[in-house]
Amino acid sequence: MVNPHPSAAEERLKQLGLQLPAPPEPFGIYAEAVQTGNLLFLTGMLPTEGRAAKFTGCVGGEVDVETGRKAARLAALNALAVARQHLGSLDKVTRVVRLGVSVATVGDVRDQPKVADGASELLQDVFGKDRNPSRLVYGVASLPLGTPVELELIFEVAA
Repeated sequence: MVNPHPSAAEERLKQLGLQLPAPPEPFGIYAEAVQTGNLLFLTGMLPTEGRAAKFTGCVGGEVDVETGRKAARLAALNALAVARQHLGSLDKVTRVVRLGVSVATVGDVRDQPKVADGASELLQDVFGKDRNPSRLVYGVASLPLGTPVELELIFEVAA
């Protein structure tokens, strides 16, 4: 049963003992977040710390599924940091609408959904099961900075 009075996202972060990293700076000419109406679109979020990739390689090659999950989780933390910077508070998020996950893979890898769950689980922990997004997961040959995963997020936000 869904809790009718879920904790606010900022409170959940504290309960989970999570501290968001500094929002990553763009690696090119683009905006990290763009809001139109009540939708907040985030650019591709990578598993970076500072100006460098924390994880590199392809799932099925240099990266196993568990490491891919950790990379997806870090990319999701970066996404939350960007959303908070833009909105002032994650409590303004009323719904996670869409999560797109690109997973760099080699060979006949079919575990992209397991890798994507690293991001999905974090978002569910912070926003609650009732705000789970629709999700698109796909394998690709290469991603920016050589990372194994890149996330795209769309949030619905309070006016």
